[in-house]
Amino acid sequence: MPKNIVEKVLQQHLKEGEYIKGKEIGIRMDQTLTQDATGTMAYLQFEALGMTEVKTDLSVSYVDHNTVQVGFENNDDHLYLKSVAEKFGVVYSRAGNGICHQVHLERFGKPGTTLVGSDSHTPTGGGVGQIAIGAGGLDVAVAMGGGNFYLTCPKVYKVNLTGKLKPWISAKDVILKMLSILSTKGNVGVIIEYGGEGIKTLSVPQRATITNMGAEMGVTTSIFPSDEITKQFLKAQDREGDYIELSADENAEYDKVIDINLSEVEPLAAAPHSPGNVVTIKEIEGMKVDQVCIGSCTNSSYRDMMIVASILKDKTVAENTSLGIAAGSRQVIQMLTKNGAMLDLVNSGARILESACGFCIGNSFSPKSGAVSARTSNRNFEGRSGTKDAQAYLVSPEIAALAAIHGKFISPENAGEKYPEISEPDTFLIDDRMFLNLDKAKKEVDIFRGPNIGNPPSNDKMPEALNGSVMIKVGDKITTDHIMPAGPRLKYRSNIKKYSEFVFENIDKDFWKKCLENKEQGGHNIIVAGDSYGQGSSREHAAMCPMYLGVKAVVVKNLERIHAANLVNFGILPLMFENAEDYDKIEAGDKLEAPTWKEDLKNGKNITLKNTTKGVDILVKYELSDRQKDMVLEGGLLNYTTGK
Repeated sequence: MPKNIVEKVLQQHLKEGEYIKGKEIGIRMDQTLTQDATGTMAYLQFEALGMTEVKTDLSVSYVDHNTVQVGFENNDDHLYLKSVAEKFGVVYSRAGNGICHQVHLERFGKPGTTLVGSDSHTPTGGGVGQIAIGAGGLDVAVAMGGGNFYLTCPKVYKVNLTGKLKPWISAKDVILKMLSILSTKGNVGVIIEYGGEGIKTLSVPQRATITNMGAEMGVTTSIFPSDEITKQFLKAQDREGDYIELSADENAEYDKVIDINLSEVEPLAAAPHSPGNVVTIKEIEGMKVDQVCIGSCTNSSYRDMMIVASILKDKTVAENTSLGIAAGSRQVIQMLTKNGAMLDLVNSGARILESACGFCIGNSFSPKSGAVSARTSNRNFEGRSGTKDAQAYLVSPEIAALAAIHGKFISPENAGEKYPEISEPDTFLIDDRMFLNLDKAKKEVDIFRGPNIGNPPSNDKMPEALNGSVMIKVGDKITTDHIMPAGPRLKYRSNIKKYSEFVFENIDKDFWKKCLENKEQGGHNIIVAGDSYGQGSSREHAAMCPMYLGVKAVVVKNLERIHAANLVNFGILPLMFENAEDYDKIEAGDKLEAPTWKEDLKNGKNITLKNTTKGVDILVKYELSDRQKDMVLEGGLLNYTTGK
């Protein structure tokens, strides 16, 4: 039976369940990665699970989010991460070494292997033929300890690429084209596999840009074949030994095929406030641009930086436009410095930012009030930049560099610039001194715990009957940024009691107080939402903190994959309206009861919610495996695993 790439890798790693589409399977994870904003809690959970050593082939702890270090909290957390990595045999990537996905692609990503990371853009690894999946930190902790990672056996869509990108068109435009086709919702349980003659024209960093931002479509992950292009990249990284050939068999089957002619792709942008709000550059041409941000895990490779440096060479950033540039890794910075391109960036008036996630997550370089910000990052949710009323447009490095020079969006044909031809280097500069514990040697280490470090919050078993109050009702496309803001709040990720005070703060700043008050009175808290609830970041705190506040259920039109799994992990019942119009039959403050929910869940029946305030019954459904049902009943994965 011919197999596609996804089937080959997943079936080779299958440890539990049958490979039947739509059914839950458990797979072995070869590698894990964490970053400091989510990783601190992941390692606290690793300890809480009673794990004593890492059992993967490789686990890496990156410090790339909370590097601004305002106050003591971030630095203390980093010391915790360093000490716990030493104790358990985790490779530690020090602050300044770069953004986790860019660095992992450079130094560790391996074709044909599996990777799970506590960051939603872990699918970047698909650029080297790796099944790389973003998940909550608790799932990563289990995988580090040798446990299975569970997912729905996926549908596989093939994207057949033909032709070749024209000058001024980039991989960013390709993934924006994909978003215009598939949108940001409705793709749960899907893996994208790229193929066709056109892939031979795309470098590994270009492929990684496409798989990175595939996360915005809500797919499980995306993957490219491992071929001669992959081999050349790994050889240039002095990792030719990691190469294997990986391709789909002839006549392999797919659930859907999408054809894209690269020669026909044009410059695109994602307009506010969604990566799926795709427009052409011609549609926004002439719009004044106040700020330009170039970098992030999507577009910060050596090639991206060299293109930008070549465009900016001997030019000056427009008078009323600010430009910030963050290379993706120390390796890229070293190479730009060595070949003189860094001087071209500095001479242009660009502000050289740290090799970190700063502007992308809104904890530095935020735009002015009402600004138009052109960004090469992957998300432009409202307020994510750190400025609530900013208008963020997602564009390619080429378009961003032109906007910086001209102070406005401009089509390449009207810019009067010659397109720089940049080739991948034959050899990258290799310097791994900023990695610790590469030998995985387990050491006798005292784990550092600053005052901002707390224990993972515990949960009670689910009640026999739900008797709840709707504490908030929100609309469609509520992201994890809406639920659990990042930016300056990131430093409280290890302190759940404090961090919980900011749940839904930009929608209802008193949400946490009302929840705690109802919880203390013995009531259950319920969240009601519309379409695509929980899209965006993998941050498990968007489930953990509501759990701490006594949330027992969310009732939505539909859920995004990672957040749905995180809700289950923390013992929150994820429910969906059987009839979407019933969303209008519930308001904030309504009382909801489900006296037989446990029996219905065990018997696989839909659950009836009685809205006693409105006097109506509402039928809700769920998509849970037997394992997940047991987890919810026990109050989450920690209880389920430890037997508490």
